[in-house]
Amino acid sequence: MADLDQRIRYLNDRYPGWIRRTISGHFDRAVELYADKAFICTPDGESTYAEIQKSSQLVAKGLLSLGIRPREHVAMLVGNYPEFVILKLALSRIGAVAVPLNMLLTEREISFLLEDSDAVAVVFNDHLGRQDYIKIVNSLFPEVLRRDQTGSVSVNSRFPKIRNLICFSPAGESYPGLMSFESLYNLAASVPDRELWKAQAANCYPDDIFDILYTSGTTAMPKGAMLSHDMCLRSVYAYCVTRSIKNGTRTYSPLPFYHIFAWNYVILAASFVGGTVITHPQFLIDQSFELMVKYRANEIVCVPSMLLALINYPGIGSFDLKHLTSVFCGASTAPLLLWRKAKEAFKLDNLAVGYGLTESGGAVTISYPGESEEMVSTRVGRMMVPNCSGLPEFGWRNQQLKVVDPVSLQEFPRGVEGELVCRGNVVIRGYYKRPEINEETIDKDGWLRTGDLVIWHEDGSFQFMGRSKEIYKTSGENVVPKEIEDVLSLYPKINQVYLVGIPHPVMGDLGAAFIELKPGEKATRMEIIKYCKKNMAKFKIPRYVFFVDAGELPFTASGKIKKYELIEYAKQLLMKNEQTESE
Repeated sequence: MADLDQRIRYLNDRYPGWIRRTISGHFDRAVELYADKAFICTPDGESTYAEIQKSSQLVAKGLLSLGIRPREHVAMLVGNYPEFVILKLALSRIGAVAVPLNMLLTEREISFLLEDSDAVAVVFNDHLGRQDYIKIVNSLFPEVLRRDQTGSVSVNSRFPKIRNLICFSPAGESYPGLMSFESLYNLAASVPDRELWKAQAANCYPDDIFDILYTSGTTAMPKGAMLSHDMCLRSVYAYCVTRSIKNGTRTYSPLPFYHIFAWNYVILAASFVGGTVITHPQFLIDQSFELMVKYRANEIVCVPSMLLALINYPGIGSFDLKHLTSVFCGASTAPLLLWRKAKEAFKLDNLAVGYGLTESGGAVTISYPGESEEMVSTRVGRMMVPNCSGLPEFGWRNQQLKVVDPVSLQEFPRGVEGELVCRGNVVIRGYYKRPEINEETIDKDGWLRTGDLVIWHEDGSFQFMGRSKEIYKTSGENVVPKEIEDVLSLYPKINQVYLVGIPHPVMGDLGAAFIELKPGEKATRMEIIKYCKKNMAKFKIPRYVFFVDAGELPFTASGKIKKYELIEYAKQLLMKNEQTESE
């Protein structure tokens, strides 16, 4: 406890009162404190706080030379490289808005988001894993090969607002018609330093929108959540205090930088405590351990599917992970067995879990230090602790929370399941260009409907019960998929399981379970149904059982399962079975 108190005191001493800053303004303050410390570590080496700052200033000047102006939107398709951080800081310096896009998107999805976001420029990787972004860009901008390498786009493009295409190639490749990311450094020479300082001084508004983050789309099409500089920084500081993040913490995380989980609670969190971010462009298990050993990782920040892969790695015992002390695992709940195995495999003394959503600026609830395995496996944390970034009218917290009836919106007492709603200085103003949805989602008093079902227990902990839109009815009875998933996850042969409701003309909906078995295990549908009959009411038993490989499960970048894609997949499988039976 003495160490915990010391860590909290360090944060309070460093930030005795909240000072509103932009993202780049905050980072420049961090550089004053931690200039020579390593900030970003990758398989290719490490970059210090001062080096990232200098590069971001040069890229900002390069963007100014291209004519990127305050409040214009720049789409980003960049992987976990230092250049991602450099670019976002550069955009902050000139008052532009970052639009980070999911690196796993298809050409159709990218096309929709480029148009929807009103981007004026696109910065993208040439390749990442199996994704060929050069091919996608050439298809979206067929005139690209007919240009010189200025990166400017013809007004005849399908996207008339986009003026520049900038390609980042980690290998240093160049491509016809495309400006290279390195060219931004060359263009910086044409912009005097005073122009950059002038631009920064004119755009130091912490309440300006800095990020438009498109939601994962677990139950519907993605929408662009608008986040300001100040709300992100407040949320991250509250997280650091609540978890008592230690000065100089070295965090390994394979989470994608374009997601709020990594950007807020890995990158920005590190900048508050002089910490180091350890990552790689792709989640490769053996490389994960090599990086944790090389850079002496103190903490892992990930999602359950990643943690499962790490603890099941056959060679885990051969790595010296003596510096590792904690794991923070978010985005979805993980079973008790996973936490116990993680604690044993990594010899941890601190396990943490959290719940959040992009619309609330990220984290809403977080485990307090010292929570038990049982607590982190059944709960998603507690309210953030009071801190200087909070509001006095909220008891110095950043948010107010309520659990309400999803239909009447009447507030429920503790211990009753309902929909979580929240408001505060870290909650979004709304979605970009979605006035109707904004009106449905955020009421006149600022309460945001999360769409998530929770129980707020008497001890202050929250239990996540599932998405309200995932609930389906079978013969008039409500079925909560999370409840069925929790029961099935205890079956010894099952590695992970997800349940969805499939429309039925008579029954309303019928349950379909997608099950990945543990390596080497075999099971039948009747075996699973027999287990269900012993452990749940008849109407809760899934009608359909599909055994799948992990690669067939559609996850978002943040580790959440895309239930709407599972529903469509189930329909396809059922149609295929019907055809097979009729032949």
